[in-house]
Amino acid sequence: MQCVEVQKGSALVGDGQLGVVLVHGFNSGPETWGHVQERIEQDQSLGAVRLLSFHYATGVAKWGPLGIRVFPEISTIADSLKEYLRTEGGPFDDLVIITHSMGGLVVQRYLARMLTDGHGSELARIRRVVMLACPNDGSELLRSLRHAVFGRRGRNPQERELRPLNKEVAETRRVIVNQVLRATAITDRTCPVPFFVYAGESDGIVSVESARSVFSDAAALPGDHFSILEAVTPEHRTFTTLRRHLHETASARSAADQPPGKAPDGPARSAGLEEVVRPRQVGVIPPPAGAFQDRAERARLRRPVAGGGTAVLGQVAAAQGVQGPDRGQVLSGMGGVGKTQLAADHARSALTGGEVDLLVWVTAADRTSLVVGLGRAGIEIAGAQPGDLEAAAEAFTAWLEPKAGQEVYRWLVVLDDVSDPADLEGLWPPASPHGRTLITTRRRDAAFAHDGRTRIDVGVFTEAEAVSYLGAVLAIHGRSEPAEQLAALAEDLGRLPLALSQAAAFMADADMGVSDYRVLLADRTGSLAEASPQPLPPGHTQEMAAAWDLSIGRAGRMRPAGLAPLLLHLAAFLDPNGIPAAVLATSPALTYLTQERASSAGLPLHDPASGDATTREVTEGEVTAGLRVLHRLSLIDHTPDVSHREVRIHALIQRAVRDTLTTEQYHNAARTAADALMAAWPDVERDTVLAQTLRAGATVLATHAEAALHQPRAHDILNRTGRSFGEFGQVTAAVTYYQYLAGTTRHHLGPDHPDTLAARHNLARSQGEAGDVAGAVTAFVELLDDYVRVLGPDSPHTLAARHDVAFWRGEAGDAGGAVTAFAELLDDRLRVLGPDHPDALLTRHNLAFWRGHAGDVAGAVTAFAELLDDYVRVLGPDHPHTLAARHNLAFWRGHAGDVAGAVTAFAELLDDYVRVLGPDHPHTLAARHNLARSQGEAGDVAGAVTAFAELLDDRLRVLGPDHPHTLKTRNALAHWQERSGEGLDTNG
Repeated sequence: MQCVEVQKGSALVGDGQLGVVLVHGFNSGPETWGHVQERIEQDQSLGAVRLLSFHYATGVAKWGPLGIRVFPEISTIADSLKEYLRTEGGPFDDLVIITHSMGGLVVQRYLARMLTDGHGSELARIRRVVMLACPNDGSELLRSLRHAVFGRRGRNPQERELRPLNKEVAETRRVIVNQVLRATAITDRTCPVPFFVYAGESDGIVSVESARSVFSDAAALPGDHFSILEAVTPEHRTFTTLRRHLHETASARSAADQPPGKAPDGPARSAGLEEVVRPRQVGVIPPPAGAFQDRAERARLRRPVAGGGTAVLGQVAAAQGVQGPDRGQVLSGMGGVGKTQLAADHARSALTGGEVDLLVWVTAADRTSLVVGLGRAGIEIAGAQPGDLEAAAEAFTAWLEPKAGQEVYRWLVVLDDVSDPADLEGLWPPASPHGRTLITTRRRDAAFAHDGRTRIDVGVFTEAEAVSYLGAVLAIHGRSEPAEQLAALAEDLGRLPLALSQAAAFMADADMGVSDYRVLLADRTGSLAEASPQPLPPGHTQEMAAAWDLSIGRAGRMRPAGLAPLLLHLAAFLDPNGIPAAVLATSPALTYLTQERASSAGLPLHDPASGDATTREVTEGEVTAGLRVLHRLSLIDHTPDVSHREVRIHALIQRAVRDTLTTEQYHNAARTAADALMAAWPDVERDTVLAQTLRAGATVLATHAEAALHQPRAHDILNRTGRSFGEFGQVTAAVTYYQYLAGTTRHHLGPDHPDTLAARHNLARSQGEAGDVAGAVTAFVELLDDYVRVLGPDSPHTLAARHDVAFWRGEAGDAGGAVTAFAELLDDRLRVLGPDHPDALLTRHNLAFWRGHAGDVAGAVTAFAELLDDYVRVLGPDHPHTLAARHNLAFWRGHAGDVAGAVTAFAELLDDYVRVLGPDHPHTLAARHNLARSQGEAGDVAGAVTAFAELLDDRLRVLGPDHPHTLKTRNALAHWQERSGEGLDTNG
């Protein structure tokens, strides 16, 4: 197709013409725009439009005299588009870009690379981007057909980036979200460009979810992936939609020199998003304190927020004036000044007073917590998919953006306890005349006070507030003290609310008067290290630390004697937001508590002559009693009815406890915490909440004790954490985690240490499970060379690497090569390990599996039947490997023609999977998939459709929309729906 110029008409006003750039998709060309081009040319209202058709090389695979044709990567195409827009598009002051399919990824890559290179101002003339059927989150069809279509003779770089979970596409999307969709000004690194995305209503190549992705302005148009462009009449909805966009662009050009009009009314639902019932709350507002004080900051908080924006509550430092529009409030300062209680009071008042339609409360102590909280809001409010919380969080903040002409939702977002402004990168709630953001933080960074944000410095209590608070708390315990004594104590503690609470709890529990407590406090001042991030407000470090020191000392003297402080040693290394009480009562924890309690008492273990309880072994009951002591002294929150998160502890108290430990104590407590997590971690993760809590605890532990966990070798908890991510289908998280672990083991142990090699092994396996099969093969081949060099050819680790090389080569399409490799490996494993070793049995398992895929179905059936007998004999009937052998035996029997037998076998197996692994385990879900397929092949097509529909819902919930198994089920459902005549409806 030639570039077409259409004469200027009266409907599009302006001195110049409007350039409209058309970018085609994968395996197509400019001719794909034929109907759209014809409609635009014939529409007199679009007379000022000049069509520019950008073309690039694309296709499946072509062979010539010199071999396969190499197609350019998307980044290369993006660079070509850059030059095209500078030359052919150079004369135009205003451009609209319309894309189809992969063309949308090309344009996004172009924008991202321009911004990364500092050319943001060059993008200002792009007035909008309209994307039709763009595979923003990958194409299921190309993924499922890539082996058949692309074969093993070459890799197509364009096809690779059309797969779900592609890293380059994800990085491009991050730039687009942060530097385009959220941009507020044109700079070298940012440029706001509106995006409008449309899915095909019956598109079987790019799902609605993939087309929508993180973009808030999303809708659907009639047609499938290709017929969406067949605008054969002027009434075709694709054309009328494009015409509207061009008219709106023209109107914006005409109004460019006019005074700005009315501000947008606020966020509204994009097409297909869930209706927001008003008022709506996401997240839990902390309960009010027992003696909540009505403070001056309460009124100061309401004044700035009432006009919209962001507030920051914090520690008093210096008065700050804020220039520019009010973009929000940040309550900034150290822990313990009452920021959370003020924010919670404000949130409750706004919600119950009818001031907001939507309230979102997020505990944002780190990036993960922030993403989880905002991601949950994105799922519940913005209709985001649950599989990618980062994308869901981005979708929610995009949903908050005010949009002209759309229904208004008054919202309040509270981000509590933000510890690092960098955690908010890309997730700052937008400025809005109808939205309010309230942030609490211990930090006073400039990032919290610039860009029009208002910082409200929350000071300590005034003298009157402190006296009133102390009196009220003591009164709850039936105590009364003179006001002058309370005022003196308040000054001793720097009137810090948290310190006052600790002191009041200590006095009430010890039946101690204020004067005696002040003497005790003076004797112990400064014995604890600083307990909050630097710099601390002047005059408050020692007071707060001393209050905790006294409470911890008191806890150690309460029954069970000497135990409570040791429990704090372990809790100080785990997730402050929730620690399973069972972790603190595991065998490693009990052993540590027993030994440390006896050591601190200066007595030998189990000394009957001592008559001292501190020499006895610590029991689970004593652990519970010790937790109750800590709860009574306000050192922890112990809530036994909150399953798997019974213990919560303030992060500053954790910091204070860790800072009192010697190096030896620090390492001992950290490795014991790791041992305790391992002891509490079930071999089969049936409980998703428990698994999440254990992973969070292990992640926090690794943050605080990385060196301790790598000496003398990498602790098992490090690999167990990564394995848990993979077992729950969080394949992207597993890759990220193992990348981190491979780096830390290399740093602490060296590149040739077995633990470093093991981390690389797990990283390669996770890459394959995440869809990067070629990368997994390459990584395993490189790793195998290192294993042979370092450990020798017969090391079990070397043999395991050969096992994975063979497996992933099979996954890459070389089933015959996999059979050969596994046969050779089996000989070596039988020689080195013996016939009954689990690794030898596993090799037989995979050899049989790939024999079936290589065409020897009967041989696979025979091999699995023999293997199953050995698995039952060696490992038992309920071992996961035994169940997996039954799974594959049923699978290949079905392929051998015994479909009815396969249905029976899968039904029986499913019952055992549910009993042994639980209903949400990936292996259980896989058995349901194959049972449904076998039902269909046995003639029960309706039953297959029902089973696949139910399975798809569960895989979306458990694994997310982009997991390979979810995509496989979606495709299977579409297949059986088509067989049943129901049509394709797999949007889940």
